[in-house]
Amino acid sequence: MKAQKVIKAIKIQPEKCTGCRTCELYCAAYHATPRYSHANPAKARIRVFVDELNDVYLPIISGRYVAESECNIRYRVVIGGRDYDECTFCRAVCPSRKDFFDPDTGLPLLCDGCGEPMPEGGPMCVQACDQEALLYMPERVEEIEVPEVEEEEVEEL
Repeated sequence: MKAQKVIKAIKIQPEKCTGCRTCELYCAAYHATPRYSHANPAKARIRVFVDELNDVYLPIISGRYVAESECNIRYRVVIGGRDYDECTFCRAVCPSRKDFFDPDTGLPLLCDGCGEPMPEGGPMCVQACDQEALLYMPERVEEIEVPEVEEEEVEEL
């Protein structure tokens, strides 16, 4: 039997981000061991790019690194007359940058959407964002196979 499953993702609305970085703190605290024992933003799976002079704030969520893509994507972004290189807005956990690596262990910090089971209300970064710069929304619908449940025969006593 087939069923439809709604796949959700975190949508970023950069025009609403104020650069408060609360999302970083919530993420770091949720992933701390033990949970909520400390909030080190360097251990967050989300980083807010901040350019206060140009009033630019952009949340960037860590993503998978694909070895073939390292530095193959060459582009430049100009915002408010300032030139940014191709790595500034990249979300890959890439060995050529220090972003998204645990400062204590050196292990990559990948966004897992706060894992399974997810906290009630969605990922913690989304819950933390009062400005709605981060939203947890349906991205696509997939058809999945659902095993049919066989009815058990019950003997009467």
